[in-house]
Amino acid sequence: MHEQITSRYTAESSQCSNLSCGGNLDYLILAAGESVLDLGCGRGRETIAAARMVGPTGAVTGLDITPAMLDQARAAAREAGLETISFVHGDIENLPFADCSFDAIISNCVINHARNKQKVYEEVYRCLQPGGRFVISDAVTREPLPESVKNDPQAWADCFGGAVTMEEYLNNIRTAGFSDVQIVHRRDYDKNGYAFISLTLLGIRPPDVNGQV
Repeated sequence: MHEQITSRYTAESSQCSNLSCGGNLDYLILAAGESVLDLGCGRGRETIAAARMVGPTGAVTGLDITPAMLDQARAAAREAGLETISFVHGDIENLPFADCSFDAIISNCVINHARNKQKVYEEVYRCLQPGGRFVISDAVTREPLPESVKNDPQAWADCFGGAVTMEEYLNNIRTAGFSDVQIVHRRDYDKNGYAFISLTLLGIRPPDVNGQV
């Protein structure tokens, strides 16, 4: 699957198309000095916006699996004159960051590409500080997709074949440790003849056992 995903987004890296399915930063309410991770940062549009919100005392990291996207993101950050951004090549199922590294995590229409979505959210939980939050947009389905679609690598690359039902997606998040997940935005639509839902979700990693955040 990674080969098709990388191929698609290498081609997209030089385009101006909008690859998102939600406005995450509208719901995140970032503060100056916070540390932020953008999963599947693409060309870095939201990464750069987040860096402006947290200011010179904050830090923002963008992670992507496609080198060509990272090249575009780094160039955009240099053009914006922002020195608080770093970009990392990596896999969202195995994040290359220490535990409790970030105050906030965002992701926009990326996790549907992952084979193991619960593992992604376990990594999100691990990398958030206690009391930290995520705002993530993604595509889900009303009913399970047929096996012929699920087993088509190109369908996965096209933000289609990897989508699971909303119930399964939310269960993955809760099983990863996020007990309170809010749907802050929802849009229903049809894709390739199937009923899809675009969700923007807010979740908070609970404080630790002695109430510290």
